[in-house]
Amino acid sequence: MIVDHLKAPYYAVIFTSIMTDNLENYSETAQKMEALAKLQKGFLGIESARSELGITVSYWQTLDDISRWKNNIEHTEVRNLGREKWYQQYQLRICKVEREYGFEKKK
Repeated sequence: MIVDHLKAPYYAVIFTSIMTDNLENYSETAQKMEALAKLQKGFLGIESARSELGITVSYWQTLDDISRWKNNIEHTEVRNLGREKWYQQYQLRICKVEREYGFEKKK
């Protein structure tokens, strides 16, 4: 589902990744982290797609909200597990969204 109608400015955390061959418990853990992120102060939404390159974009009200999420103990433990087990490579980018617009075809 596309996250839309957010009130700019806000922040986007863009997480791109390439996986290893070991994906044991990955899907369950990713779902758990998404549910936990939704409970965090300042969380606005998330979008994700995966093929050879995975892309997850989460949206946040402030940079402080992003820092709190980064430093969340459970998130930190899973991030370390990801480095150990699931990710061959990843890159994280934090961007300030100044404006947004979109299109939706009416049925």
